[in-house]
Amino acid sequence: MSEENNNEFDDFDFVDHYGSTVEVKHEEQLPDNTAVSALNCAFIGVGGGGGKMAKAFLDLGFNKTLLINTTEKDQPDNVDPKHLVLIPNADGVAKDVSYGKSVFSNNGAVVEDALRTKLGKVDWIFVLAGGGGGTGSACASLHDVFERYLYSVQAEGKVVYIISWPTAQELLNPTIARNALSLINDVTPHTHIVLDNERQVELLRGKVGMLNMFPVANTTFAKLLNQILKLASEKSPVQTFDSKDLERTLVNDGRVFIGSTIIVNPKDATLGSQILQNCLHRSPCPPPKGGKPKTGTLLLVVTEEMASDPEVSKHLDAAMSYVGGRTETLFTGVYVRNKLPGLIAILSMSGLENEA
Repeated sequence: MSEENNNEFDDFDFVDHYGSTVEVKHEEQLPDNTAVSALNCAFIGVGGGGGKMAKAFLDLGFNKTLLINTTEKDQPDNVDPKHLVLIPNADGVAKDVSYGKSVFSNNGAVVEDALRTKLGKVDWIFVLAGGGGGTGSACASLHDVFERYLYSVQAEGKVVYIISWPTAQELLNPTIARNALSLINDVTPHTHIVLDNERQVELLRGKVGMLNMFPVANTTFAKLLNQILKLASEKSPVQTFDSKDLERTLVNDGRVFIGSTIIVNPKDATLGSQILQNCLHRSPCPPPKGGKPKTGTLLLVVTEEMASDPEVSKHLDAAMSYVGGRTETLFTGVYVRNKLPGLIAILSMSGLENEA
């Protein structure tokens, strides 16, 4: 370097005095999902309840899963620390949803950095939270953070909320009731699924003890949504429901209903009514009363014998027409498996409005 250049650098020698290199610790990017899915997605649990819900998806192979919390004391067991995002200097929010929103507002950069470094690029974010706590009920205050991340990675999808509504007994606590109402009001403008814990308890009562009630409920719902994501990635020899169809069902703002049922005898003229009523009444996330959904999805899983039977095929067509009459647009798919106890139907409806 010439003497003249050295003299020029003298103007900036403070840089050298402060040190020219800093060791930067890079967060490890999470591995790709091993679960088969039509969507490139991540699951983000917020708060204690949301973390437990998210762990059910992590256990199914959705490795792009993060658990965000304001305290390390309320994390599910056996989760690798690389999936955890702890908000610094919070130590919980004591069911104070206003304080929870303030904590997230002040620490949005912490969450955004975690999304960028740990997730890489995903197109869809499913945010899971329990209504009632102060941290989970504040999750929608991070919506702008989630959207900035999706914009920064040029994502093609959006944010979908999956929230739980407390049981009737829990709602007797005024704080829990207020927090749950605050959460549902915050997510109502966005695509969201409401898991009714009272309904989940009713569906599992007598089958599962109190200790495992909600772990089983979380796993059961995760498997249901996982199956929709998986089927949308498959090519059917009969009728395919593809990723674009799935995206169309999730792009509508408003509430989403998902239900499933098994019909032992599909050779029935009332097959469509049976599918609709069974899915409505045995769903962990029942729809609000009234209103016509913007889009619906009906996925039918049958045996090869069923798919080859002209009479069954006739009733399947009639069932799809019956359900289609209850939505503005219905997407359908028919898939074949070797051994089934009966016809399996998975029904979803989106673009529903919550009751006032």
